Amino acid sequence: MKNNKPFFIALVLLLSLNLLSCVQNKSGENNIEFDTLEIDENVFLFSENDTTLPYSDVKFEFTFPVKFKNKEDLSRLQQIFNGTFFNDESYDSLAPKDALNEYLKNYTAEYRELADQYRKDKATLENEQMPSWYWYYHYKNNKILYNDENIVSYTVEHSDYTGGAHGSLFVLCSTIDLNKLTTITEEDIFKPNYYRFLTSKIIEKLMEKYEVTEPDQLIGKGFFDINEIAPNNNFWMNNEGVHYVYNQYEIAPYSMGPVEVTIPFEELESIIISRGIAKNYLK
Repeated sequence: MKNNKPFFIALVLLLSLNLLSCVQNKSGENNIEFDTLEIDENVFLFSENDTTLPYSDVKFEFTFPVKFKNKEDLSRLQQIFNGTFFNDESYDSLAPKDALNEYLKNYTAEYRELADQYRKDKATLENEQMPSWYWYYHYKNNKILYNDENIVSYTVEHSDYTGGAHGSLFVLCSTIDLNKLTTITEEDIFKPNYYRFLTSKIIEKLMEKYEVTEPDQLIGKGFFDINEIAPNNNFWMNNEGVHYVYNQYEIAPYSMGPVEVTIPFEELESIIISRGIAKNYLK
C-alpha cells in the first residue's frame, strides 16, 4: 500500500511555519493567563485498534484563557475562543476541556461513518489491496500572536487530509477587543468607504513582498486574477499594523500556501476611525 500521508504532513507543517515564522508573541498588562490542552491519538476507522487498518492521525492543541478580570469576563472570553477554535456555536457554552472532548467525539463518529464505503471500495480491488485514501489526518491548533491591554490576537490553523491529491490548510485570524469583549472586524477600525483604498494598499504590499512593479506582474508570481484580491476580514492586529491572511485557492494556488500581507497603521491613517481601537497604535 502506498501511503502519501507523511509527505502531506510535512508539507502542511512547512506551509504553516512559512506563514508566521517572523511573528513574535508579545505580552501586555492585561492579566490574562493561558493554558493549553492537547490531544494526540489515532482515531481508528473500525473499533479494533489495528494500525494495519485505516485510521486518522489526530492532533489538537487548544490554547485558551484561564484567568482574566473577573469570572463573567473570563467566561465571555473563553466563549469567543471556543467559537473561533471550533467554528461551531454548539461548543460556545462548554468549558474548554469539555468542548475539545466533544469535538473529538463528533469527529470520531463522522470518520467512522466511512467504514461501509471502505469495505465496498476494498471489495473492488485485487490481491487484498487496501484503499489507501482512507488514512486521514486532522490537525487543529491556535497561536497567540499579540497580547496587550487593549487586544489579544491569534490564529487558528486547521489542516486535514480526507482523500484526494493532497491535504488542506486553513488559517482563521481573530483579534479580540478586550474592553468590549468582541471580535474586531474591518468596520470596527476603518471609516465607511474604506474598501477601495484598503484594496489598493493590500495589492501594493503584495507587490513589495513579491518584488514586482505592476499589479499584473503578480500573475507571473502565481496569483490568480488581480481583481479577486480584496479585503477579506481575515486579519489580526498588533501594535505595528494589520496582517491579512489569504487561504489556499483564495487568491493563489495550493502550492503557494496561505499568503500573508502586512500593512502598517501609519499607511492606513486616512481611513482609521478617529475613536476606534486602532487609533491607539498610530505613532
